[in-house]
Amino acid sequence: MNFELGTLNFELSSYAMRENLSRGRVHADHGIPYRGLYQRDRDRIVHSSAFRRLQYKTQVFISVMEGDYFRNRLTHTLEVTQIARTIARALALNEDLAEALALAHDLGHGPFGHSGEDALNEVMSAHGGFDHNAHGLRIVDLLETRYARFPGLNLTYETREGYAKNYAAHDGSPRSRSLLGFAPDEMPPLEVQLVGHADEIAYDTHDLDDGLVSGALVEDDVRNVSLWRDVEAQVLAEDDTYKTDHRMRWHAIVRRLIATLVTDLMQETQRRIREQKISSLEDVRKFDGELIGFSKELNVRKRELEHFLMQRFYKSERVKKHTDFWRERLKQLFHAFQENPNLLPEDSRKRIDSGKESQERAICDYVAGMTDRFASRQWETIVNK
Repeated sequence: MNFELGTLNFELSSYAMRENLSRGRVHADHGIPYRGLYQRDRDRIVHSSAFRRLQYKTQVFISVMEGDYFRNRLTHTLEVTQIARTIARALALNEDLAEALALAHDLGHGPFGHSGEDALNEVMSAHGGFDHNAHGLRIVDLLETRYARFPGLNLTYETREGYAKNYAAHDGSPRSRSLLGFAPDEMPPLEVQLVGHADEIAYDTHDLDDGLVSGALVEDDVRNVSLWRDVEAQVLAEDDTYKTDHRMRWHAIVRRLIATLVTDLMQETQRRIREQKISSLEDVRKFDGELIGFSKELNVRKRELEHFLMQRFYKSERVKKHTDFWRERLKQLFHAFQENPNLLPEDSRKRIDSGKESQERAICDYVAGMTDRFASRQWETIVNK
């Protein structure tokens, strides 16, 4: 590894997001001298109801069917946060902001993983659709009710901007940043960019781990992926124990994979910053494209790994038989609330009656907030009665 370890000085780089450059909060709020803006964002996220519910929301394996050994949205979020903080510190970026962004990034996911998102998007197709990033912003801006003076968590512009990471930086796009209320025609700060890639690193590696441990993936098949094969050779050369203990071997390979991906990301990001002569936050926002990313060579191998996971894991019978099952049940639950809105909790009914929300959006908010096990119980009580 030839990564420039000299950046590990805990001083912010000239292009990092500084608190004095923050665009602030929507609502005037008090300050605390011993906690910065992004530390307070982090704490508000951790204490939110939506964050706690991540513990019982699906990552890949549905907990009500597969048990609680495998990753869930909360453990995934913690892994993303650990990777994001490592990268932010090494690149001399704002670690507090990166941490807040990582902790918030999956708040908008509904129950049952991406199958739940597909179900909600289908039933909401005539009512604005459902996107977990847009819904995450809706949660922190509106649905969390913890303060008397304003709705939501009143997070800073930059922490909220994490939900626009997959939106385009120009106003003519059907997925423009402006649709979420962010300035079009500019890129997000590097801290926002890095969390998206930390997310990829986390799920690429821990989904391999869960797939192998569960038996949904076979090690001989995974060896067809060049990145796995090369890292395995490095691991086997370290200790003979890895040749006979398959669990220990898998964990060692996953650890090395994370290190390989993180190191390449940091080296390539430094190269791009030097090449583009980036020296300020304004340079980052004006640059037409992402500055944080993987090298071309590793990106090709990473995509090979992700294609393998899609075909052999996410679309496997082991996973699909459960996700398809719960996709249909979630749609049934949504339609049951449509037929009888009185089944909704009081706060949802009040929002509908006040005219602030359509009936369908209020139902979507309620269902998207459910954990896997609560949605399962609601289906048994309301649909399967």
